[in-house]
Amino acid sequence: MKLYLDPGHGGSDPGASGNGLKEKEINLDIALRIRSLLTTNYENVQVKMSRTNDNTKSLQQRTDEANSWGADFYMSIHCNSFNGTANGYEDFIHNLLSNQSRTAGYQDILHSEIIKANGLYNRGQKKANFHVLRESTMAAFLSENGFIDNSKDAALMKQTSWRQKVAHGHVNGLVKAFNLKRKAGKPSDPIKHSNPNILYKVIAGSFNSKKNADARVAFLKGEGIEALVTTKTISNVRWYRVQAGAFKNRKNADERMNAIKKTGADAFIES
Repeated sequence: MKLYLDPGHGGSDPGASGNGLKEKEINLDIALRIRSLLTTNYENVQVKMSRTNDNTKSLQQRTDEANSWGADFYMSIHCNSFNGTANGYEDFIHNLLSNQSRTAGYQDILHSEIIKANGLYNRGQKKANFHVLRESTMAAFLSENGFIDNSKDAALMKQTSWRQKVAHGHVNGLVKAFNLKRKAGKPSDPIKHSNPNILYKVIAGSFNSKKNADARVAFLKGEGIEALVTTKTISNVRWYRVQAGAFKNRKNADERMNAIKKTGADAFIES
């Protein structure tokens, strides 16, 4: 199977942005993970990427390259944006395709596997007249992996472990859609073979201002929950994050996260 893998935007075209993140960077990170999972674990898979770094490439250049290479499938990776109020995952095929088309069948499979993995609100399967869906001569699919300007979706995007899960979801869909065969000696489900020494950190807020982070710590302590401020730099922007515990047991982390949410504060688990 020949996959043309297209991380949307790049170079002078950053795509959407929000919460200290740039779409072009998230797209590329997920796409590189998809390529690695496919080429490492599956037989008879060729992957050509529209870009492997932060360079500029037109939409026409991308579809021309995929068409001349003779790809079997075009997969375009994106993130969404809409004034901070919308959230969730959705994907697209071209709007002239019927629900009985081969491409629609691929979308059914991919959508199911990706939504299992990403933990996002399911906005559904959609159709559109996007260039990469219209001008590619092979079956083509475009995924919108959360809203970068939505604080909850963006909090997930900042997690390496979440981006890996999203990549796994895309790969699992491709495996089912194209009946890919696993290489000898590779585990049957790479998601289940994670590092046993993983640490689950409970993050109860991420702020541009340390003053706001300190206020969240004080609030949580008033609710009987210990917390501290840590820093993390993303895309050259410093974030002050409130960490309310780190656990080896996921169940314990879930319990702490739920306790925080009962106070009215947001929280998520980072691993």
